Amino acid sequence: MNGKRTSSVPSAFLAIDNRRVVRAACGADGNWQVDCVLDGPQPVTLAADPSNPNRLYAGCQGHGVFTSADRGRTWHSLGLAGRVVKAIAVSPHDPRTIYAGVKPAALYKSTDGGQSWFELEGFRRIPFRWWWFSPAESPFRAYVNALAVSPTEPEVVLAGIELGAVVLSRDGGRTWSAHVRGAIRDCHDLKFHAGNGRWVYEAGGTGSGAAVSADGGRTWRQPKAGLAKKYGVVCAADPEKPEVWYVALAPGPGKAYGQNVAAYLYRASGGADWEPIGWQPHPMSAMPRALVTCPGAAGHLYVGTTYGDVWHTADYGDSWQRLPFNLGGGLSLLAL
Repeated sequence: MNGKRTSSVPSAFLAIDNRRVVRAACGADGNWQVDCVLDGPQPVTLAADPSNPNRLYAGCQGHGVFTSADRGRTWHSLGLAGRVVKAIAVSPHDPRTIYAGVKPAALYKSTDGGQSWFELEGFRRIPFRWWWFSPAESPFRAYVNALAVSPTEPEVVLAGIELGAVVLSRDGGRTWSAHVRGAIRDCHDLKFHAGNGRWVYEAGGTGSGAAVSADGGRTWRQPKAGLAKKYGVVCAADPEKPEVWYVALAPGPGKAYGQNVAAYLYRASGGADWEPIGWQPHPMSAMPRALVTCPGAAGHLYVGTTYGDVWHTADYGDSWQRLPFNLGGGLSLLAL
């Protein structure tokens, strides 16, 4: 699939489409080419090294972790074979430190760039984890759905469970809190701000659907004024203005992940009520499945949708443009 590149747009995008990694790249002629670059190990999530855009990771369904050193063109296995890896986070302080969350809910860590892994056994001793339960997929066991490492405190890590809790470690994953007060127990997306470690954002399926922390994930609130729905799917924050963030919601899981979706996309600015944004009136017919911002690009937001389109705004969501390619699906969108 071809199409001219728009100025200020990253030169490559990757997404998960039907358990394959699909890559859209802009050539020297300004045209986009879409290719499947990883098929077989059933990838379900993607992550990038914050300090090296060439280094990418894929968590796979029963095949552990795969990695790419060339911006997603080629891939090879990096361990944890046999495990279902649902979330990956690379430390912004040391690219050799990688966390991998799996199903059933457990957490692994590497301190040598993935050459070896060890389980963080303290994660199994989190209070009240016995009642964690996920209705999302068979077998119905909870799993680690999101991981985030603070950009300012190297030992601070947050993990979000589908369905169960958001938990905090202040010692690199050795010990963990119980569910942090005010966060959403059914965690679907969890992100630290790119540069300000005080700010953390969450989208989830319980409570108001959106939660935010201004003290590094220790306490949370769920602002709901202006939200028409409360089933949160994904979230993101502006890279320059941490008080500006975004959340996509639906009336419920059937309208978030089914064929007949009803999507709602919102922006919050400086503590004001949520404002509806998007390229269509609400409800939109394509569900945002990934929200992505890029370091240094204030106002820019990329949205990967249910049907593989990628939408871009350069003005905090006031106006939109659909990019000239289709990725087949929008899961775990990366902009490189």
